[in-house]
Amino acid sequence: MTPKALLSVFNKAGLVEFAQELLNLGFELIASGGTARRLKEADLPVQDVAELVGGGAILGHRVVTLSREVHAGLLATRNDVDLLEMEKLGLPYIDLVCVDLYPLQQEIAKPEATRESVIEQTDIGGPTMLRSAAKGRRIVICNLARRQSVIDWLKAGQPNADSFITDLAAEAEGVVADYCLASARYHSGGNIDGFVGTQVAALRYGENPSHASALFSFQRDHPLALDKFEQVGGTTPSHINLTDLDRLARTVLQIATTFEKNTGHVPCIAVVVKHGNACGAAVADHPEIALQKMIMGDPMAIFGGVVMVNFVVDESLATILRTYGMPEGERRLLDGVIAPSFTNHADEVLERKKSGKCRMWVNSALTNLSQKYLEQVQYRPVCGGFLRQTGVPFILDVEDDRMERSAPARRRQELDLILAFAIGSTSLSNTITLVRDAMLIGNAVGQHARVRAAKLALMIARESGHGLKSRNQFRRLFEWLGLIKRKVGGVAYGDSFFPEPDGLEVLAKAGVKLIFASSGSVNDAVVREAAAKHGVALYTLPDKVCRGFFGH
Repeated sequence: MTPKALLSVFNKAGLVEFAQELLNLGFELIASGGTARRLKEADLPVQDVAELVGGGAILGHRVVTLSREVHAGLLATRNDVDLLEMEKLGLPYIDLVCVDLYPLQQEIAKPEATRESVIEQTDIGGPTMLRSAAKGRRIVICNLARRQSVIDWLKAGQPNADSFITDLAAEAEGVVADYCLASARYHSGGNIDGFVGTQVAALRYGENPSHASALFSFQRDHPLALDKFEQVGGTTPSHINLTDLDRLARTVLQIATTFEKNTGHVPCIAVVVKHGNACGAAVADHPEIALQKMIMGDPMAIFGGVVMVNFVVDESLATILRTYGMPEGERRLLDGVIAPSFTNHADEVLERKKSGKCRMWVNSALTNLSQKYLEQVQYRPVCGGFLRQTGVPFILDVEDDRMERSAPARRRQELDLILAFAIGSTSLSNTITLVRDAMLIGNAVGQHARVRAAKLALMIARESGHGLKSRNQFRRLFEWLGLIKRKVGGVAYGDSFFPEPDGLEVLAKAGVKLIFASSGSVNDAVVREAAAKHGVALYTLPDKVCRGFFGH
């Protein structure tokens, strides 16, 4: 029995070449509408599916493949009863189906989309053929990228046929499920929602070694989706490695977009995280300075961290990551480094040869970060369902007309505030973030009281050597004797309002001169009075506008 292939594709790219390969393998071709015309124009022998179905195409070609003739050919088994019935009916047994669908998701995404335009781009025959082919255990192809692998498999004699066909069927069912979900989401106005993910990697383990874990992808158009990061070095990552990568991508993206909004350009960015929160971060005009400042922000915490930068890492920059600030002859251990690319033996400098635990990923999108990437819908699993929220709604603009300022600040301080905002708003709240000289010096995350967050941020800064040398000789003596603490200086970002003046006062007494927080506390007036008393420039916006809680 000569094998039959049914082709019905919206995207005609590569169609003729694929059809010729099938002909060379002995297939007879059946095709619908425009697919049949394209093949006939290429002088390939093909039967139009309208000739197969009784009465031909109807309703302006909207109903062609939705016929018992087509689906009998897809659902018939190879047992004698079915084959005899098919022969009596004069219907072909269809062995292979290649179908892609009308671009429904693309139509929905258009700002000018209407119900009528969405319905027009809603494919019915295509999904139905894919499901029939999947149920009938046919060779089913639902995306262009699969065509060559099917041709190669056919040429190889169809090895491991059962598992190969099962994989194709599962992919087709997933594509249809995602397609139908997009339609349901649109027509329900978002009251029906969900996602269909595809496993792209099995991980070493989950949050703990007793957990199993895998990476799935469903936001396929997002250039910072984790499956877009290509691993080029190190062992298989764990669940925590990838959650760190995700948080890094969010922080680096927030830094880039906030600087672009406020200054018109994106600086060199270097960020390191531990347990999902930035413990080192810096911006500079030169990669070397950005790395050095990132490292010296908290040299202890960076040990075993994961680093992301928005510039190419060469051998000299890799050497900075491993050795800067370290005792002579010693090297810093890192669990991962992510960059647009690595050159000049940088991977050899970074690798941990015995364990392979310094994973390296590349993603060229890091060199061209855009605010639109912040607008992706976010999902979070909860017991019995999931939470959905819109993407990042607020990016700090220090020139915002709504901004209330208790006193003016220097431009250099405002630039530090921009960095503090971007870090703090992508760190686990409740948080106070300290920045000085374009470098993170203290990030107190996840605290239950704002005054404790202020104290913790200052403690981290001081432990990392970020105290300012006093000009007063008596104060220097008292600092040396440990009777008073060195001032830290810099600027501070708080992700919400100060409920009492105590947190602001702790920061002010440590020399912090510019603080950004939201307003909305019943004690706002008292907090502003405290800022004026201590000579602190307090910048505020309403809490409903700028509150930066993250990661609850």
